Amino acid sequence: MRTSLLLISATLALLTGCDQGMDLDAPGAVNAEKLEQAASNDQDWLSYGRTYDEQRHSPLAKINQSNVKDLGLAWFADMDTARGQEATPIVIDGKIYITTAWSKVKAYDGVTGKLLWEYDPKVPGETAADACCDVVNRGLAAWGDRLYFGTLDGRLVALDRATGKVIWSKLTIPVGEPYTITGAPRIIDGKVIIGNGGAEMGVRGYITAYDAEDGEELWRFYTVPDQPGKNTAKHLKAAEASWKGEWWKLGGGGTVWDAMAYDPELDLLYIGVGNGSPWNQSYRSPGGGDNLYLSSIVALRPSTGEYVWHYQTTPGETWDFTATQHIILADLAIDGKQRKVLMQAPKNGFFYVLDRATGELLSANNYVATNWATGIDMKTGRPIENPDARIDQTGKPFVVTPGPGGGHNWQPMAYNPDAGLVYIPVQEASFPYFPEADWKSATIGFNTGMDFAAGAMPADANIRKASLASTKGALIAWDPVAQKERWRVKFRGPWNGGILSTAGGLVFQGNSASRFAAYNVVSGEMLWDTPTQTGIMAAPVTYSVNGEQYVAVLAGWGGSWAISPGIFSEVGGPVRNISRLLVYKLGGKAKLPPEPPLALLPIDPPVDNGTPRQLAEGGRLFGRFCGVCHGDAAYGSNLVPDLRRSGLLHDPDSWKAVVIGGMLKDKGMVSFKEAISEEQADAIRHYIIRRAHEDKALGDK
Repeated sequence: MRTSLLLISATLALLTGCDQGMDLDAPGAVNAEKLEQAASNDQDWLSYGRTYDEQRHSPLAKINQSNVKDLGLAWFADMDTARGQEATPIVIDGKIYITTAWSKVKAYDGVTGKLLWEYDPKVPGETAADACCDVVNRGLAAWGDRLYFGTLDGRLVALDRATGKVIWSKLTIPVGEPYTITGAPRIIDGKVIIGNGGAEMGVRGYITAYDAEDGEELWRFYTVPDQPGKNTAKHLKAAEASWKGEWWKLGGGGTVWDAMAYDPELDLLYIGVGNGSPWNQSYRSPGGGDNLYLSSIVALRPSTGEYVWHYQTTPGETWDFTATQHIILADLAIDGKQRKVLMQAPKNGFFYVLDRATGELLSANNYVATNWATGIDMKTGRPIENPDARIDQTGKPFVVTPGPGGGHNWQPMAYNPDAGLVYIPVQEASFPYFPEADWKSATIGFNTGMDFAAGAMPADANIRKASLASTKGALIAWDPVAQKERWRVKFRGPWNGGILSTAGGLVFQGNSASRFAAYNVVSGEMLWDTPTQTGIMAAPVTYSVNGEQYVAVLAGWGGSWAISPGIFSEVGGPVRNISRLLVYKLGGKAKLPPEPPLALLPIDPPVDNGTPRQLAEGGRLFGRFCGVCHGDAAYGSNLVPDLRRSGLLHDPDSWKAVVIGGMLKDKGMVSFKEAISEEQADAIRHYIIRRAHEDKALGDK
């Protein structure tokens, strides 16, 4: 069914392509010159990172340290999708364009907040089962008089910027395979460049360029080699020796799901490559190897997709340590010499500064605590690993710092060239990696080679308290030349929002405690903050219309940390999703409506009569197939059903109709009959009943 919907949608969209072509010199058209000169444009926010170097720094200074206390809400717009909101708006000629959860697009007047148009690509609900980390979308790209974005079900869509009507649509993924798109495309010289996600599910990563005019595929760059003998590209042939076994049968991973940056002078596109599939290298590549180009920064020629150089941050990665995190380009004075550098703080906890022309490692230091490696060997560029952390080699569990959420995740950093500091939304959280014995790939759900059930949070109040106390978040200012932290703002929990830097001496960030704040770029002093009624993950932008400066941010709690970590999703306090676009200006007088109460169904499970065998089997299967959406140890979030509170626990037949019959597939709960039997589905039900009784005894209501 999903396959047919994809094909029908793509075909219908192509039939609408009656556009006569773009005039890149027309007033208001976005072209190469405007994108390359975006740093001096103080009115618009033309691309995901504002500029090709992705610094997310604005020259606007009407809002500054002296008057930011007078910032108030100018207007807001409620979203129709109560899931995670991760998009960075783009702003062109006073109009704001956003994507939302479920890959919807909306356009607003930047001054009044009037909705100008909206577009719903009607992503099939069952696509949610292919998404590792919520049904999110991070934004759009602009070229000519069009907008471009990816959909969760793998389409790249071109819209008329004035009307929101479809110009063309292209299916970018193989039919029937569990790829998704959540990241924003970039456009270089009329080439729309987009990657995808799906490494947890078992896919092979790639990034593709399409012609902005008609959607024709121009080139495709694979990040993982195919079976030896089938690789024609030089970079893939060179990578074959770094893999062992029959990795191609498992996909290999290496998806390019977020970070990109571009240097027009060097004509180099930089991409960040993701984790291995499965995570556990003993299954993915038995015998080890670096597994190129997993967890790497790769430089390409954007005109052809030709490989130029790479730097691998985590060779032979086995911990979900992606290098897809935000990439920033800048010019820094290092050892008395001006260097063109690339900077990244990937998941593995180390901050890297590279020469962006050659890929040479210039410096590296850990920006959060790490125990999987003690440092980076500057002679080889490789991490100095702790052998005990190599769970793929020891076969033994190990609590790794940072965990799979990373010391920094997708939330964008920012760089202030005046202060010379990079601002990073960091998180401090460890994770117990348990290698799964006798793991086999499944046709649905996560394929990681890890036993999540074995590492699940026990129903022990003392362990919970200690674990929550050690899980934190912060905004840090990092000196990339000295490779050291300059200041820190501490938060109760992780998964805080992306960053905006301005020439007004301000750093803006939203957080998981439902606040939006501005800080002094040099000292970190909080100069202003305001309640937002929901957690913020997305990064803010700023723009000006008729000389007045605005700051906008998309609010709405969600994403992987808000769903899968169980009780850790509430380490910063219970957070609901109230998805809104919030826009502020000096003297703004708008008010949010009263915050609704957080209403939850009570934990009221049926009698706990599961057998020891059922409970053990149900726990194992829940960890493998269910926890990613319904929470570690069945401790659910406020975004998807908390199964401890579900009325289906009382009715085995209704439970079976959902889990095996797929009765709720349109809401994202697809049938798992390909992976588990009816008896196993009932074992999962008994496990959740047991967990509900345990948590109720601990005081959960």
